Amino acid sequence: MNNLQAKLDQLKWLKSSGVEYFCSTEKDSKNSLISELISNSSDKVEINEPKPVKSTNSVQSTKPLKSVIQNIMKETKTTNTPNSNILAARALADKAENLAQLKEYVENFEGCALKKFAANTVFADGVQDAKILLIGEAPGATEDEQGIPFCGESGKLLDKMLASIGICRTKNAYITNTIFWRPPANRRPTTEEIDICKPFVEKHIALMKPKLIILVGGTATASLLGKSEGISHIRKNSYSYTNQYISDPIHTTALFHPAYLLRQPMQKKTTWYDLLKIKDLLKKLGV
Repeated sequence: MNNLQAKLDQLKWLKSSGVEYFCSTEKDSKNSLISELISNSSDKVEINEPKPVKSTNSVQSTKPLKSVIQNIMKETKTTNTPNSNILAARALADKAENLAQLKEYVENFEGCALKKFAANTVFADGVQDAKILLIGEAPGATEDEQGIPFCGESGKLLDKMLASIGICRTKNAYITNTIFWRPPANRRPTTEEIDICKPFVEKHIALMKPKLIILVGGTATASLLGKSEGISHIRKNSYSYTNQYISDPIHTTALFHPAYLLRQPMQKKTTWYDLLKIKDLLKKLGV
């Protein structure tokens, strides 16, 4: 196997493993490393479907790939003036009169660098007039591919958790995220990225007019409640949420993110008690 083919196979393996944001041969093709390798080759190379390969020299092949990953990670952090992007998002959010219009504004917004590397804008899923609103962190690989929030493994667990207390996204719930585009390699969104998307999230909540907000995970909790305590502490209490678009505070609570529960299954028992508290709260709210 020649050196070029080995590099291509290594890249395709990374792509199949979730590091596809810099390997695309379609989106941003001028910046695609695969396209660059092909154009610099004098031999025609056939690209097959992604498959794991074992490198004959892991040290030599890993170093340049790590360098590429680090560069891409830096590039996806917001490089424009953060304040100008936040102001642009706020101006669009102010204009949105309904969910369809807000979705259109988000899909056409170019102020968040994450969009450059995302396959889809992941806006929301569920019943638009639902009184239960769930807000998570950001799309993962499956969500980015399908354009639907919480549709991967963590989403399947979330659906089971909600079903245990009578909540279902196809009947009485609506789900969105604090970030609309997948961060590369599923890294945690930066503060700038969260702040840029926040005006859209705030208007999203106002247009939904839910009776209960369930914040899923620490990122959503920190972003919308503005509290420094971790999710382990915040999930124990209920809160009142408001923003500049809302006149009446909305009851708000929090849950561990299902991705965390998949890594720490011992916390599922704790989450079950949290779900029971949410069930009681819904009864009190008449939902």
